[in-house]
Amino acid sequence: MVTKTNASARRSRLAASRGATLLCAAAAAGALLTGCGSDNDSDTAKTDASEAGRAASPSASADGGTLTDDQSERKALVPKAKVGYEDALKSAVAAVDKSKPVSIELKGTPDAPHWDAEVATDDGSAHSVRVDAVTGKADKPKADADQEADDKQELADWLKKATVTPQQAAETATGKKKGTVTSVELDDSDKGRTVLWSVDVVTPEDWNKTTFDVDATNRKILREHVDKD
Repeated sequence: MVTKTNASARRSRLAASRGATLLCAAAAAGALLTGCGSDNDSDTAKTDASEAGRAASPSASADGGTLTDDQSERKALVPKAKVGYEDALKSAVAAVDKSKPVSIELKGTPDAPHWDAEVATDDGSAHSVRVDAVTGKADKPKADADQEADDKQELADWLKKATVTPQQAAETATGKKKGTVTSVELDDSDKGRTVLWSVDVVTPEDWNKTTFDVDATNRKILREHVDKD
């Protein structure tokens, strides 16, 4: 904020002549003009700073819009995964003898991305395996100690019915929507009649996530949903 000078008042108390009064008036006018110029300069500087801030905003998208928090997280994380879902899933399956893939999902931070995988043997015994998304190295698998008998039997039934592999389901999904597969999970429909693979595909041009439910017996797409959040 610009503070106007009070020199005119001080000088009027020191001199009573007309010349001194005119000199004070001139000084006051000069100060007023200077003050106005400073206000304009300040407004211009604020405008330039505001525009620069918007231009440097990390949430700006390529089309001029803004990214949501989820989209920004995908943009930061997905490119950091040097090992794709397929190789990570192979590492997870290799870590548990005679196991089959159940699910895999990209998680972690841009500095430490990893794949959380689940595999199971034919009897439905599930194991979780964490795979480094940069090196592809799998950690020691952990058996699901909380798995109940009903859940174990259900998973065994799903594995028997699923004649389509997760790789084939992912190929079906990316054939419809080009992008990076960030999650594949074996599941069933709401009515429990159809076993399916739920596949997430992230598109780099907008960082949206599209989920495809692919029939695990015939590769038919049962549902497609775009998550723009």
